[in-house]
Amino acid sequence: MRFKVFSVALTAVMLTLLVLTGCGDTTPEKVYELTYNNFFASTHYNSILAEQWIQEIEERSNGAIKITYFPSGTLATGPKTYDAVVQGICDIGMSVCSYTPGRFPVSELVDMPHSYPSGYVATMVANDVYNEFKPAEFDDVHVLYFHGHGPGVIFTTQKAVRTLEDLQGLTIRGTGVGVEIVQALGAQGVGKSQTEAYDLLSKGVVDGSFAPREVLKGWSQGEVVKYVTACTDVGNTSMMFVVMNKDKWDSLPSNLQKIITDVNKDMIQKHGKIWNYYDQVAIEYFLGLGGGREVIPLSAAEMSRWVAATKPLIEKAVTDRNAKDLAATEIENYINNRVKYWSSRVPKDSDIKTYVESEVANWTK
Repeated sequence: MRFKVFSVALTAVMLTLLVLTGCGDTTPEKVYELTYNNFFASTHYNSILAEQWIQEIEERSNGAIKITYFPSGTLATGPKTYDAVVQGICDIGMSVCSYTPGRFPVSELVDMPHSYPSGYVATMVANDVYNEFKPAEFDDVHVLYFHGHGPGVIFTTQKAVRTLEDLQGLTIRGTGVGVEIVQALGAQGVGKSQTEAYDLLSKGVVDGSFAPREVLKGWSQGEVVKYVTACTDVGNTSMMFVVMNKDKWDSLPSNLQKIITDVNKDMIQKHGKIWNYYDQVAIEYFLGLGGGREVIPLSAAEMSRWVAATKPLIEKAVTDRNAKDLAATEIENYINNRVKYWSSRVPKDSDIKTYVESEVANWTK
């Protein structure tokens, strides 16, 4: 009996020593330190989602992964982010495929005017296309996930655009496929990133911009824009990537790779919701600024003219890519089918609003 009591006491002492000496803690044997460069400013909700992604991975890995975050393109500008990841300047990067025209031909096909009704649908389709076809354009990185904004509209600073003819003679900023769309509609397109758009608009270097409604609030462009022409049925997007340096990914143990992959699945849905939310609130924000600001709806007949003007872009894009053995016809058909599929599965606006305002808008680390 005395031996039993002694054994119990000895066990208790040993456990206490383990705790006090740290031998029983969960500190990882090795910490993998990574850097994450994002072209979005720190206040943008897509940037906040990136920080939530980081926090979730650090917590699930019990500190085995440590990520230092660089918003606002601190390590590399938006157009240079992809190459920065490939070269190891940053380990993880978020930016826009269309910032480097011609670099991502399959992604540019996704960007085409497919009548995306929302950023949620565009986000789901972008990920579906990559997972289905695994285009070689991303072979030099490890893909984490994609997201995409809602349908682009025309913003102008001085002249109201109510018909296609009103675009004649105007210089409109866009990116990648957006520039092609602007020119198909009759304006002069200029390819510049969103980080440059505010200054270009405010200084009168361009007459307007072609972008999702989100930028009115997310990039504060509502301050320098007077008219919004709601050509939403054109329905393009800009496919955005979140990618990781391949060597850094390969250096991670499989259990840590699984943690990242699991968190990615949740983030796809969240980014889709963010894009829908911004499009919801951006117009309210824009009109609330006053000063004679106006949202210009297009009649059904006029809208059909805009849509018809952009359709040849898809035909040419498919033909060009088929000539390069990119299976563009198959991809195009797949895109159209997935747009229909996801269009009937978009979360309710009220649910999206509740999610963003409760879990993103007021989030703190």
